[in-house]
Amino acid sequence: MNQNMTLSALTTMTGLDVFDYLDKEISVPIIDGMQAQGDLIVVPYALLEGVVSTGVWTRIDDVPLSGIELLRSAAGGNPHSLVADGGRCTWSTPVSDSRRLALGILDNTVTAYLIHPEHGATGIAPGRYVIGRQRERGRGRYFESTQLVAD
Repeated sequence: MNQNMTLSALTTMTGLDVFDYLDKEISVPIIDGMQAQGDLIVVPYALLEGVVSTGVWTRIDDVPLSGIELLRSAAGGNPHSLVADGGRCTWSTPVSDSRRLALGILDNTVTAYLIHPEHGATGIAPGRYVIGRQRERGRGRYFESTQLVAD
């Protein structure tokens, strides 16, 4: 995949679609640090080393151009899909995470992309990342709490 990928080119290549109200001619940004997409967050592995790890039960799969569904939005809605050139990126899951937020670990030697029908796409620069759920602080009537972000 090229570095100046448009949303239109990405959806054509992968067969995944986004909503019509999104500008499909925009270039998809490629980020080499933390980024969020709806209820998902991508964190460089170095920031969570020792917190998130693989185990003997972890399966490692190639990330195909057709995508791997990582998470479906609240109430069974739209999926967050991870896509990449086949054989160039791997997805490791399940993983151990003391925070219980990580969905898996992405190892990519080329740009990988997260695609969501409502949010469009974001590029993930080569590296190692933990992709997981986001959590937000809330304030109840009597106490402060945290909850998962619902997209």
